[in-house]
Amino acid sequence: MNSFFKKTNVIIFTVACSLIVIAILIKYFILAIQPVPQKAKNIPVIERGAIVDRTGFALAISTNFYRIGINSKDIKNKEEFCKIMAPVLETTETELYEKINKKRDYIVLRKKASQSEYEEIRAVALENNLIFVNYEKLPGRIYPNDNLACHLIGFMGDEGTGWAGIEFSQQDILYPPVDPALETPEQGKNIYLSIEANLQYKLEQIAYETMKNTQAESMMMIAADSNTGEILSYISLPSVDLNEYGSAQEFEKINRPIINAYEPGSVFKIFTLGILYDMHAINQNDSFLCDGGYEHRLSSGETIRIKCLEHHGWLTPRDALKYSCNDVFGQISDRIGEEDFIDKIRQLGFGTKTGIELSGETDGVLNSPDSRKWSARSKPTIAIGQELTVSALQMVQAATAIANGGVPVKLTVIHKITNKDGTVFYEHTPQYKDRVFSKATADYVLSCMETTAKSGTGSRANIGDVAIGVKTGTAQMADKVKGGYSDTDFISSCISIFPVDNPQIILYIVVEKAKGETYGGRIVAPVIAEAADTIIDYMGMSRGGASSLEHNGIISIPNTKEVIIGKELPDFTGLSKKDLLPLTEQSNIKLNINGSGWVTSQNPEPGTSVTENMIIELFLE
Repeated sequence: MNSFFKKTNVIIFTVACSLIVIAILIKYFILAIQPVPQKAKNIPVIERGAIVDRTGFALAISTNFYRIGINSKDIKNKEEFCKIMAPVLETTETELYEKINKKRDYIVLRKKASQSEYEEIRAVALENNLIFVNYEKLPGRIYPNDNLACHLIGFMGDEGTGWAGIEFSQQDILYPPVDPALETPEQGKNIYLSIEANLQYKLEQIAYETMKNTQAESMMMIAADSNTGEILSYISLPSVDLNEYGSAQEFEKINRPIINAYEPGSVFKIFTLGILYDMHAINQNDSFLCDGGYEHRLSSGETIRIKCLEHHGWLTPRDALKYSCNDVFGQISDRIGEEDFIDKIRQLGFGTKTGIELSGETDGVLNSPDSRKWSARSKPTIAIGQELTVSALQMVQAATAIANGGVPVKLTVIHKITNKDGTVFYEHTPQYKDRVFSKATADYVLSCMETTAKSGTGSRANIGDVAIGVKTGTAQMADKVKGGYSDTDFISSCISIFPVDNPQIILYIVVEKAKGETYGGRIVAPVIAEAADTIIDYMGMSRGGASSLEHNGIISIPNTKEVIIGKELPDFTGLSKKDLLPLTEQSNIKLNINGSGWVTSQNPEPGTSVTENMIIELFLE
């Protein structure tokens, strides 16, 4: 020891200790002068807005789901684990054992558990000290009406992002992105669609029956208010249960009215008639001879031929529409120049998107006379609805020009948007486009369509006590394998405008690849009559000589008692979804709605004390 405490060793030890102390003091000083780090802010909670119909009836409601999983390495006794958890996971011990015995570290036990399922699974796990089971909370949606208006509403995925329909196209409205500059995050807004759920349901039942009777591959039905452009019913079949969207087939998910581009066939003749009449290329008293087919000899010696189904003889333009005569429409197309004809078609909205609030919209195809695809037969062929492709929405929007006295109106599927507190953020007002036809032209075309309904190819659409204008069409579909046109696949369609004396509704139906009978006048026109009848009765329109003249069609229903949640839970039994809608706006509770119809049971029971952020589960039938 004495030898250690030599002068040299003591000096070295003292210097080393001094350097350590100095280093500590310097580090302390640096930390002392640095600003105190701010605590990490909590991630702001944003609630996704609801999607409802124009009356406020719930179509898409926010809820929570849970992904339940485990790390397989945490399971000490796999057999015992399976025995405990298999019943509550609604599987067999053998199936569960096979799942957790796979060579993966993390195993998902339940991909999407509801609130009640989560609570039951968690209770069993805790009771048996299975603390390694973990639970991931996921934002979710309940679609109370399953298939209803499914392609319009769309679907929200597990991560809170819309995948289709309004859920996708209006993602930032329903779930605004976080703005760091805002102290309080902006909450999702509620979207009121232009459809009405009850009318949508009634028309969907007609559509399903049509699919069954015609054995068709697919179908579209669009009903629109011709004055405002609001879509009142939006149907695309086959449909998909939005609550089972992930397991649906791809062809069921196709939003046909917005995506499909097809040749419209003879329905397009109403626009050809309007264009020629408006440009004074024809008049009401002109007469044309139909001898079974249109022929036009070119200076080169080539002859253009378009077959007509009949030898109609001498026809006026009104008669040509009435009998859907290809020959006459080919002849009248000769009275207009190519550029003028195409320009007018473009003014009607063909060849461009309608701009409706849905994604993936097709432009359709409308070639210009200077295009390499244009030929000598293009103009007469387009005049009868071939050699161009359209969407169902383009057809309906173009028809508003006829219904509105020559002025088309932009289509919309959104009636209004409200903030979480119910204040109106946006309300639709009609957006009228530039005039395409004179009032006289629109009235003339509509009267010709009425003649077609009374005694022409659309006579099966005639509903008698309400004047209706119609035009049917049957178009061969393209053969994508062999090229050219198919001999077996057809698009059968019919468009209608009613009432003729005061146009309010445009109804357009397209049936694709029907089996057996394919003529639009035979299989689609009767559906127009049935659907128009339903719309007229539902909206309380006047009917000539019918009892509806003595009744406005509106039944007064007393308001339901306001649902108020105080200190204790009330009994929700017997309430409808519409009655429950105000509760979804309350921030102190979470409402999970299962099923559709009226409440049959609830959890927790009536009389339970209400707590902050209480989760209430309601079961409807």
